[in-house]
Amino acid sequence: MPDEPLPRALLVEGPDDKHVVLHLCKKHKYSTAFEIIVKNGFEPLKAAIRPELKVPGRTALGILVDANSHPDRPWQQIRHQLEPLPIDVPRQMQPNGTVIQGSPTVGVWLMPDNASPGQLEDFVRTLIPACDPVWPRAKRYINGIPATERKFSPAKTQRAMVYAWLAACEEPHLMGAAINIGDLDAEARTASQFLDWLRRTLG
Repeated sequence: MPDEPLPRALLVEGPDDKHVVLHLCKKHKYSTAFEIIVKNGFEPLKAAIRPELKVPGRTALGILVDANSHPDRPWQQIRHQLEPLPIDVPRQMQPNGTVIQGSPTVGVWLMPDNASPGQLEDFVRTLIPACDPVWPRAKRYINGIPATERKFSPAKTQRAMVYAWLAACEEPHLMGAAINIGDLDAEARTASQFLDWLRRTLG
């Protein structure tokens, strides 16, 4: 028999999102007494919003997605999924993450910061300590690859830089584990803002 769904849940696009959230919560000693549901992409996540809100006993639902090139675009698509519900959905994203009080409570966070274009890796970039000596070298390495030889799109440049930096750490890890061992700063302002949104959404 499958496990009963938890009253509180967080929808995310991919496993990297899940691991970053889990390790940030661990560092901040925030209880993860909620379910993290990986939907493997924005379209499946968007389609899951209304069904997840209708789960019996659901008290709170967080929605975590990438802004990508146009932050307003995913927000308007999510807003469209929420509009039929008996809740007051704001027209614009809130700068510190949107939280809509209701039954259930709904929270929306667009990576990296609810306003800028980007994705999870742009958020993680803000957790690299300002004095880190490897980060400038990682940027120079990626920028030094000729455009004709790059295997990533311009929109993925920051992502490539972050992974180049991770690979050059003393003990290379994925993003979530790098938070856990302290290579990434879980106390950075953006991390604290995200955890504040998570607490306001999921309690």
